[in-house]
Amino acid sequence: MTLVHGIYAAAGIGILMAAVLPPLVRRRPFSIPMVFLLAGAAIALLPLGVPVVDPVRDRVWVEHVTEVCVIVSLMGAGLAIDRPFGWRTWAGAWRFLGLALPLTVGGVALLGGWLMGWPPAVALLLAGALAPTDPVLAAEVRVGEPTSGDDEEDEEEVRFTLTSEAGLNDGLAMPFVLAAVALAAAGGGWSAGWVGHWLLADVLMRAVVGLVAGVAVGRLLGRLFFRSRHARLSQQMEGFTALGATFTAYGLTELLHGYGFLAVFVAACTIRGAERSHGYHQVLHGFSEQIERLLTAVLLFLLGGYLVADGLADLPWQGALLGLALILVIRPAAGAAAQLGFPAEPRERAVTALFGIRGIGSLFYLAYALGEGPFTRYADELWAVTAFTVLVSVLLHGATATPVIRHLDRRRERVS
Repeated sequence: MTLVHGIYAAAGIGILMAAVLPPLVRRRPFSIPMVFLLAGAAIALLPLGVPVVDPVRDRVWVEHVTEVCVIVSLMGAGLAIDRPFGWRTWAGAWRFLGLALPLTVGGVALLGGWLMGWPPAVALLLAGALAPTDPVLAAEVRVGEPTSGDDEEDEEEVRFTLTSEAGLNDGLAMPFVLAAVALAAAGGGWSAGWVGHWLLADVLMRAVVGLVAGVAVGRLLGRLFFRSRHARLSQQMEGFTALGATFTAYGLTELLHGYGFLAVFVAACTIRGAERSHGYHQVLHGFSEQIERLLTAVLLFLLGGYLVADGLADLPWQGALLGLALILVIRPAAGAAAQLGFPAEPRERAVTALFGIRGIGSLFYLAYALGEGPFTRYADELWAVTAFTVLVSVLLHGATATPVIRHLDRRRERVS
């Protein structure tokens, strides 16, 4: 019973830290994810006998906890965006989705096959898992709380692009993961049969279902929140309904064989647009952010323990080089290419390209794919490379986000 009580105590302290730390590190070159990741690593090094999560053995558990964390963060991100949806107003997001995402996948897959000597399916799986960005792990580079004013058009471009990109590519990275699963099932051979089915079913149909379901659920919930005569939920100002909206959009879309991640983000943006200036959005966003912060803290704590116990031991130097190349070369180059001709200041374009943060979404995609395809032989190496890449991203982006974004904000104020 001593170990159980110790776990209770550690959980309580961790939850209190998640509440106390944000104002303490807000304006410092440090982030909350860094604290929990390093705390998990430090405790795993102590001779306390604390159990360590093995993502290969505990794959199902890891898949579903990361899944919940991602969809909750997507709801919060969508509710926070003030800018109305549109082709021109969201031009930065479209560029990163249409160019940076496939360029990143291609670069990681090619380098993974060359450095690691992996079959194409395994290299593509890693590329797909590491493709989605995750600004939840660096609060300075995402948009803040939803506002109730009339300045939606003036939302700062760097934060907006990084937030909207992450909200959409968490769903649009799934086709690449499914392509890796299909390629592995086909024995590593390319054929018109499975490629055609993938393009029609996994790229087109599931994305359309996710988009349509997200809009439909968002409009229905928007009416229920703001316009219903008998059950207008915005009058009660209950934040937990954000979870109801999140699970409804995700569950129904997945039952319809659509992309649930895409549907959750689209539903959140649709709810936001139903009554853009209403204060209830702040209540919903605040509740989602609290749940997201708690889940993220738990997952990063466990990730730190795994890295110290097994992850770094299973990491070949080629895998470490691959992770560093993604963070320092491939993503910045893909982001720069996506912004060619984009009407933004060079410093802003550079920051947007550099802060392609990897996080919880990558852990989910890898856990999901390992349960769907024949990748058991490479599971330990895949987890080691993915966890190391997340570690580098959390430390590097977490340490630089605050000073870099503050510099941009100060410069913007001087110019204005």
